[in-house]
Formats: sequence, structure tokens, C-alpha cells
Amino acid sequence: MAQIDRTLIQAVRDRTGLGMMDCKKALVEAGGDVEKAIDLLRKKGSAVAAKRASKDTGEGIVHAYIHPGSRVGVLVELNCETDFVANTDDVIKLAQDLGMHIAAMRPLYLAPEDIDPKFLEHEKQVFKEQLLESGKPEKLIDKIVEGKVNKLYSDICLLKQSFVKNDQFTVEELVQNVMAKTGEKIKIRRFARYEIGA
Repeated sequence: MAQIDRTLIQAVRDRTGLGMMDCKKALVEAGGDVEKAIDLLRKKGSAVAAKRASKDTGEGIVHAYIHPGSRVGVLVELNCETDFVANTDDVIKLAQDLGMHIAAMRPLYLAPEDIDPKFLEHEKQVFKEQLLESGKPEKLIDKIVEGKVNKLYSDICLLKQSFVKNDQFTVEELVQNVMAKTGEKIKIRRFARYEIGA
């Protein structure tokens, strides 16, 4: 087994938020390559998420986040499989991080499937007209519109946004990492953002 430097383990830990042993195992598997180790941990998070997708999430917490200055507040409901996991530091920290993220990034929807279809069609039409006016070849337009729609998702859908504290991850991947750590299905059920005067 390769000797793994503590600074490498800490570097992976800082970027993933996962435990020392998980980070060390991933680094050993990746031959000491930090980027490869992070990719391995991300895949592991996705695999745990996929495996637990059908599990029931009847427990959870509602967490209130008040941004410094008390002008913005967020309520987040997180669901998981057991009340034991709902009250762990990992889930409470996730809820706090999500509250801070929502306060800063102002998502309008949880996921792409929650977007009003009329709004989405209107946006696609606007993109198409802009591209036609700019003289783009028609055969490329649908592909470009698809890219613009994905960009729109990453702007307005919480799960698709880059996480505000670490833009190497989306919010969806952040949740998957916590699922990998706790071994339970965790999902963001809903959220509400309040701002003075908005």
C-alpha cells in the first residue's frame, strides 16, 4: 500500500467534506493523484445515491437559516430514511450549507422537472429567435438551444447550481456526498427563501 501524505488527505478532505479514512482509501486507489481520488469519491457518492433511490424517506428535518444582518432567511426541508440520521451533524451541516447557498444564489426551482413548462417553452423560443437573428446555421440551432437550456437549469434550479462554498460540486453532488457518508437516501424536499422588501 502506497504511503499517502497527510497533506494530500487533507486536500481531498477540504474539497469533498468526506472523512479522513474515505479520502485516504480513495488516494491509495488513485495512486496519490488528488483529482483522480476526488473523481472516485464523486462516483462513489453517485453509486450510493443510485442504490438507495427507491428507499423511503419518511424522516427528516426542517432547518431555518438566517443570513447575517437578518434581511434574508431560508427554510429547507431535508428528508432521509431514519430520524437517527436526520439528527446527525452531517445532515444538520448539509441543511445549514443549503440554507446559506439558497440565500446567496436565489434558486427559483428545486429541479428542472419543477420548471413551469410554459416558461421553459418561452425561454427556448427566445433563445431560438436570438440565434436565428445572429445568423447561426439552422442545423446547429437546436444543439445550441439545448446548451442554453442546460445553462438556464444551472442558474435557476437548486440541484443543478454550483455549490457556493465549493464550485467543484453541484448541490446535487453535495447531497450525494452526504448520502455516501451516512449510507442513507437524503433528498431536498422543498425550500423557501424570504427577503426583506422582495
